[in-house]
Amino acid sequence: MGIDSILVWLLVGAIAGWLAGLLVRGGGFGLIGNIVVGIVGAVVAGWLLPFLGVSLGAGIFRAIINAAIGAVIVLVLLAMIRRA
Repeated sequence: MGIDSILVWLLVGAIAGWLAGLLVRGGGFGLIGNIVVGIVGAVVAGWLLPFLGVSLGAGIFRAIINAAIGAVIVLVLLAMIRRA
């Protein structure tokens, strides 16, 4: 994996985490928090969406949308766990 791939991962993670933060809590989690939430969300969406037969867009926008969907799922699950 080259440095350009790592930079794309970080960029997608940051944007997806920021979007998920806006949708779930109304704010971001800082740069590092957004990257972590976005990358974990991308892993979740990479497993869950093809399993459900969902395919959205193409290219970098697909990666950002999928990662944001996964990040929202992760944040909702974390909120449910905190309440329990």
